[in-house]
Amino acid sequence: MNKIAIHNFNTLADIATRFRSDLKDIPFVLLYAYNGTGKTRLSVEFKDKSKKSRAKIADTLYFNAYTEDLFSWDNDLDNDAERRLKMNSNSKFFNGFRELALEERIFKYLERYAELDFKIDYDNWMISFSKGEDENIKVSRGEENIFIWCIFLAVAELAIEEAEAYKWVKNIYIDDPISSLDDNNAIAVATDLATLIKKAKDKIGVVISSHHHLFYNVMFNELKKYKSKNYFLHKKKNGEYALRAIGDTPFFHHIALIGELKNSVESGNIKTYHFNMLRSILEKTASFFGHTDFSRCIEGVEDQVLHERALNLLSHGAYSLYEPVDMGDDTKELFIKVFRVFIDKYDFFLPEILTDDNVQQE
Repeated sequence: MNKIAIHNFNTLADIATRFRSDLKDIPFVLLYAYNGTGKTRLSVEFKDKSKKSRAKIADTLYFNAYTEDLFSWDNDLDNDAERRLKMNSNSKFFNGFRELALEERIFKYLERYAELDFKIDYDNWMISFSKGEDENIKVSRGEENIFIWCIFLAVAELAIEEAEAYKWVKNIYIDDPISSLDDNNAIAVATDLATLIKKAKDKIGVVISSHHHLFYNVMFNELKKYKSKNYFLHKKKNGEYALRAIGDTPFFHHIALIGELKNSVESGNIKTYHFNMLRSILEKTASFFGHTDFSRCIEGVEDQVLHERALNLLSHGAYSLYEPVDMGDDTKELFIKVFRVFIDKYDFFLPEILTDDNVQQE
């Protein structure tokens, strides 16, 4: 059995250098990592590498949590009648908007995800939205996010087609485009994105990073026919990083989640959102073995029915990875009992990167 390569890096900038080196030989890099590991900062480090080169010219079109900063709401606070999304026209991101009239390209993507119409005022760099007869509406946060994502797809499409305004784009870096979407939309977004970036092969290098296991898995399977590098990023206690080559194992992220839960149980650093993660793993394991109910995965635990009900209730809370909350002692005891029954029953093999004492616990 070949030993899987694990590469250690001092900084995210070093990993960005590694990715740029990879893209000289292959068209795609796919990265799976937990929230809080540094994915977004890594995308910025990758982008900034070109600015620090001899040429000092931007070469990366990127989508991450900062992309929405290119847009801001210009509200009519006095009359509450005009609600428009303002674009930062100074950004290179909008270079081709006026000349290339992007409305059709944007709407081609938008109609797949939202029932929303829009108009672009190129004189004032404003976007107004409408639904049916309701005009100048302020869309929801989710609708705003998916609209910005559709704009990015339209711009990326122009870059891949080598439009004059975007010939500066040599790389595309996409970090977590679907953080707030349900599974059905996650699959749709991943499939549409894969269809688009396949056209970039031999033209533009593409890096995609995500913490969303389903999105990652769809991307992995869509790109497996092409030359690509697939990695799992881990943060260590000492602030350094480990990068594990995933190879041909698209389900590694499930094992990675189990590794995170195991480390949390052993350290006692158990958060409320870990219940959601455990429920997800139980369901996927049950599905793999042909069971219709995840409870089959914890058969044998004392007071099984009680634990099933508790797991159902506690795993449906809106727990945030960004504002983690400690579990209460009673809940923590229940979590540990269910997790240990599950682990003892299936005896998962955890790769060395997940059992390393230097692994960072978030």
